[in-house]
Amino acid sequence: MSGLPACPACGSEFTYEDGALYVCPECAHEWSRDAAAPSDEARAVRDANGNVLNDGDTVTVIKDLKVKGSSSVVKVGTKVKNIRLVDGDHDIDCKIDGFGAMQLKSEFVKKA
Repeated sequence: MSGLPACPACGSEFTYEDGALYVCPECAHEWSRDAAAPSDEARAVRDANGNVLNDGDTVTVIKDLKVKGSSSVVKVGTKVKNIRLVDGDHDIDCKIDGFGAMQLKSEFVKKA
């Protein structure tokens, strides 16, 4: 948009300058211009509780999830083992027993 860096805390692109600081209006995070360099933590995928997820982790589904193209539902409390993180809207690739391979959003899981 305006050439300003995205927020390192939440990834919002709606940052603005306030003196010598950058400010995120969505999460209220403030950082200096020197700290505006991208880091590995900005890429970190977090679960619903804010815990950082890694490849191979086990997660638990926290909400009933409808399976697209099917009448079945992934129930709350379903454990998903050996996840793989990918780029995109659905940032978790996994296999769920009884459903097969699918992609999940990290906001609907918590680290087990």
